[in-house]
Amino acid sequence: MPYTIRLRTCEFVQAARSARLHSDYALARRMEVNRSTVTRVLKGDLQPGPAFVGGALAALGKQFDDLFEVVHVAQPRRGSP
Repeated sequence: MPYTIRLRTCEFVQAARSARLHSDYALARRMEVNRSTVTRVLKGDLQPGPAFVGGALAALGKQFDDLFEVVHVAQPRRGSP
């Protein structure tokens, strides 16, 4: 079973607020990523990639486990639609 990285959304939002980054735009500028990337990751429409992970850790001064978790990705069973 493959793995992926999942954002701990509540912890991420709290860390951003603590850093006084109250908008996706301000957070994206500090992380050096596009605002749309921040918005899409927070909505769950996009998985966090290396630039997002690195930017979040650098911008918020947190450790990986504070903001992210490694999870199994469910795969459909063979023969299932």
